[in-house]
Amino acid sequence: MMMTINLSPLLHQSVAALKPHLPQPLRAVIVLGSGLGGLATLPQWRVLYQAPYSAIAGFPTLQSDVAEGSAPLQGHAGQLMLAQWEGLEAPVALLCGRLHAYEGYTLQQVVHPLRTLALLGAKTLLLTNAAGSLNPQWGPGTLMSLSDQLNLLGDSPLRGPNVAALGPRFVDMSEAFCPQLRHQAQAIAKQQGFELPQGVYAGLMGPAYETPAEVRMLQALGAHAVGMSTVAEVLAARHAGLRVAGFSCLTNWAAGLSPEHLNHEEVVAMGQNPQVQERLQQLVLGLLLPLLQA
Repeated sequence: MMMTINLSPLLHQSVAALKPHLPQPLRAVIVLGSGLGGLATLPQWRVLYQAPYSAIAGFPTLQSDVAEGSAPLQGHAGQLMLAQWEGLEAPVALLCGRLHAYEGYTLQQVVHPLRTLALLGAKTLLLTNAAGSLNPQWGPGTLMSLSDQLNLLGDSPLRGPNVAALGPRFVDMSEAFCPQLRHQAQAIAKQQGFELPQGVYAGLMGPAYETPAEVRMLQALGAHAVGMSTVAEVLAARHAGLRVAGFSCLTNWAAGLSPEHLNHEEVVAMGQNPQVQERLQQLVLGLLLPLLQA
């Protein structure tokens, strides 16, 4: 485990609080986005530890009234779960609900949970999010594999003095999302009989949805989906040397692509669609279980 005196006191506190609950180093981290928390409720998990972020030393407190996924994921939103899959000993961390910069957190706070879990041994990050579709051919309910990203937050979690225990000063982002994991995800989708397009995710600050003019700008920049999360987590994960795979549930058309107005309730409802949940679980577990068996 990477630990040096240069780590912040908060990271020291978080690592110390969670390490006793792990029989061995973490193998992977899963982040569950808006309405996508069904994976955490599967009976095959043997829970080692579960607590709201506010109860974990050093963790920023999740503002549950606006936290991603908080309302639909009753009992799970804003919680960390350390667990083992049935029959397998390697532990996994599930972040059920995430922190967002639009809530008022710094990006360093946003990625604090992920950095803690990387220090506890995690080598792979599997991300999910809800996003608006910028591609007229990919309608609501489509799952998209992230091939690249645009950081349009106006900031980076890597800004400021670099801590060598977390990662290098300058990070190569030419392969933000692991080609091997993306290829495996394509094979899983094909085997399960559904399409998994690959596209670029644009991360904006929010919390307002984009204007039609902003949507046209994003399309011109080459983005296929837009949301208010994920890009900071990817930067922190690659900084820490984790392999990353990401999946967007395209829950709605971005502004200007449909006459309908946007609202969060419809975003969450599409994320909870049984077919969407099933396919997402097939993708995440299809990537995860071989890692745990290795």
